[in-house]
Amino acid sequence: MARLHSRKKGKAGTKRAKSGVVPAWVSVDKAELKDSIVKMAKEGVPPAKIALYLRDQQGVANLRGILGMSLLAFLEKEKAAPEYPEDLLALIKKAVRMRSHLKGFKKDLHNKVKLGHVESKINRLVRYYSSKGRLPKNWRYDQQASLLAK
Repeated sequence: MARLHSRKKGKAGTKRAKSGVVPAWVSVDKAELKDSIVKMAKEGVPPAKIALYLRDQQGVANLRGILGMSLLAFLEKEKAAPEYPEDLLALIKKAVRMRSHLKGFKKDLHNKVKLGHVESKINRLVRYYSSKGRLPKNWRYDQQASLLAK
């Protein structure tokens, strides 16, 4: 499938095995795992960083197999999920950086075009997350929303 704002095709990635069985070599206690996840989430660590830490430091290959649900579903159940989706915040931060660059370099046409692409992606994500209920229906991206990134 082609990329959204480029003429590139992208590369295929590997797929995880469909098996929901926890491997025998994983020796992490379920209660300890839940406690460490909730503790890191309350400290403000984003879910992707939590998953990377669990994979790299504790050897948890498949979190869904141990918890029986995804990491975000577990965090929502524990009321420790972030208020805004992680990918949306990353794009907003990127747009803020691009806008601050444009203040100093007004003739950077490439950056102007790419800022439009990033804001288009933000608006697509806002539409998706408001339809899924992760954002309020009337939430819109504007200059005030960029304060979230700071």
